[in-house]
Amino acid sequence: MNYAKYIDHTLLAMNATKDQITKLCEEAKQYHFYSVCVNSGYVPLVASLLKGSDVKVCSVVGFPLGAMLTSAKAFETEMTVKAGAQEIDMVINVGWLKSNDWDAVKQDIEAVFNACGAVPLKVILETCLLTKDEIAKVCEICKQIGVAFVKTSTGFSVSGATVEDVKLMRDTVGNEMGVKASGGIRDRQTAEKMVQAGASRLGASAGIAIVSGNVTSTSDY
Repeated sequence: MNYAKYIDHTLLAMNATKDQITKLCEEAKQYHFYSVCVNSGYVPLVASLLKGSDVKVCSVVGFPLGAMLTSAKAFETEMTVKAGAQEIDMVINVGWLKSNDWDAVKQDIEAVFNACGAVPLKVILETCLLTKDEIAKVCEICKQIGVAFVKTSTGFSVSGATVEDVKLMRDTVGNEMGVKASGGIRDRQTAEKMVQAGASRLGASAGIAIVSGNVTSTSDY
């Protein structure tokens, strides 16, 4: 299986340097990963480095907490798309979800979805903080809105993707949407399990280890 096209080659650390981002892009072009995923401040650099390649530019919004104003998320999305992002990964407001304010959760996602325009939106649930019922419910909301993907994790919380959660997400959204597993995917064995469970995209800093079958990374992102 060609795992390279499953992978969003990712570096979201707050201390990531321009040299590290440049290396990330070079690796992505070499291995033909699906995209490079970075914080929005690096989108212009990544867009310039990947121009003319088969690798897409992905960026995160409302990352990693998801707890900012909806209007701020929507504005960040609009500006990030203008800067060259071809995919957006947003974080839901977990606090609103835990408060059972599902209308606010839905409106938050819808605002970012609308700001994306034609750019595909992935919605990060932070599954490690949610119950199974909450995961299923927010997946249903995402399906109603029409987003491109639901995604497990930021990689910055207490844990990352699990096979059980990926399977639940796939079972809930069906075959019409994508499911992205992220957080803690450091080797091919784990990647295989996630794909078998229903993941159609993988977020990882260990993309090279996954495609080569070697264990070379111990970080989530």
